[in-house]
Amino acid sequence: MQSTQYSSFWFQEALKSEPDFQPRKLETDTTADVCIVGGGFTGLWTAIQLKVKQPSLDILVIEKDLCGSGASGRNGGCMLTWSTKYLSLKKLYGEAEAIRLVKASEAAVYDIEAFCKTHGIEAQIRLDGTLYTASNKAQLGAMAPVLAALDKQSINAWQPWTTEKVKSESGSDLHLEGHFSSAAGTVQPGFLVRGLKRVAEQMGVSIFEHTPMTELHRQNTPIRITTPCANIQANKVVLALNAWTPALLPEFKNSVVLVSSDMLITEPAPDLLKNLGFRDGKSVIDGRTFVHYYRTTPDGRLMLGKGGNYFSFGNRMSAVFDQPSRYQTILDAAFRRFFPAMHSVPVATTWTGASDRSATGMPFFGRLTDTPSVVYGLGYSGNGVVQSWIGGQILSSLVLEEDNDWTRSGLASGPKGSFPPEPIRWLGAILVRNAIRRKESAEDENRTPNWLDKQLSKLANFAGKADKV
Repeated sequence: MQSTQYSSFWFQEALKSEPDFQPRKLETDTTADVCIVGGGFTGLWTAIQLKVKQPSLDILVIEKDLCGSGASGRNGGCMLTWSTKYLSLKKLYGEAEAIRLVKASEAAVYDIEAFCKTHGIEAQIRLDGTLYTASNKAQLGAMAPVLAALDKQSINAWQPWTTEKVKSESGSDLHLEGHFSSAAGTVQPGFLVRGLKRVAEQMGVSIFEHTPMTELHRQNTPIRITTPCANIQANKVVLALNAWTPALLPEFKNSVVLVSSDMLITEPAPDLLKNLGFRDGKSVIDGRTFVHYYRTTPDGRLMLGKGGNYFSFGNRMSAVFDQPSRYQTILDAAFRRFFPAMHSVPVATTWTGASDRSATGMPFFGRLTDTPSVVYGLGYSGNGVVQSWIGGQILSSLVLEEDNDWTRSGLASGPKGSFPPEPIRWLGAILVRNAIRRKESAEDENRTPNWLDKQLSKLANFAGKADKV
């Protein structure tokens, strides 16, 4: 059963492993202790965590398309942590909580792998670490401040590599510097999210696909959710909609900005990849604001992605997010720069995903102010594969009204900032994006960037995978 959306390579591959799958659509009115709206990583991890804590709960998940057809099935599959965002965490939540969150995000990498092993999810997880690099001279030393801060707290999992080692193990001579952390890896995200769906159903969670929420009746007790064919009454509701949240909840219209991350993946070329130095499943991330990221697959493909391309006016879920990438020229140019020896390897496909970037670069969770029985989480800012595990911990704790480290965390206190209203938001985003492009293009060519471009680029420092000072 194919998704009604344009599917990523990952999601197409995952659905091929379910040839007899027939989705269930909600067609009769029903009730539940907890209704989770959204069948991606966040919604499914929340459902699973709730069942682990209280197996007797009647939990229902509704998904407008197929579980995983959104961001969960079309990201780059890089399992990254919050360690390189320690300075942001400290500024937002204080030193003690920042340390805890760094440790929790690194532990989550191994927790996800253990969960998959326990439940037989073949998600191609390869915990071979990640390599953060400088791909031009301007990026050299950019990680020094955050690494020094991690050192001070004795929580630095990163180690510097020699230039020779970086070049030999990254597959590209473009890199001039690199730091490696073993607390990271890669995953086939389509297999992971579909595996989570299977496990949740085995635990007794009812899942209905092709069942969008058309209206949330917030003042009802219990809460009433309308879908095209049926109504749901639930004591608690979890909104795990991520990039779709602003369109359904006006109070979040300025809390995030929707921006594309665009990806390509090659046809298999395992011998060539091996010759270039690719011998494992590590991810490689460069030092841009809107980073290049790449990784290999077990069957010898190379996936390369680039963030920060299309910005949606009014945070609308544009058709652009559901098509082959319109930025293939940019992707092709980056591919050729990083891997000139792979010029003859065909690109199998491209795709686009919507990233819900918050004003701080960190996700946020909480309760609706006027309806505390409705909880929400969003704003992963392009770094949610591992962090959605933490999202499940937070949201399940909020649903059960627990008093623990997660409900007391600053992450669970709602958005920490906002963007200007339209049209200022979109115009500002395009102004800054174009300044970043010009600045980074100049740096790639060892030219001095325009002063104004440098100043405008600083406005998006929060968007990088690593903190910049």
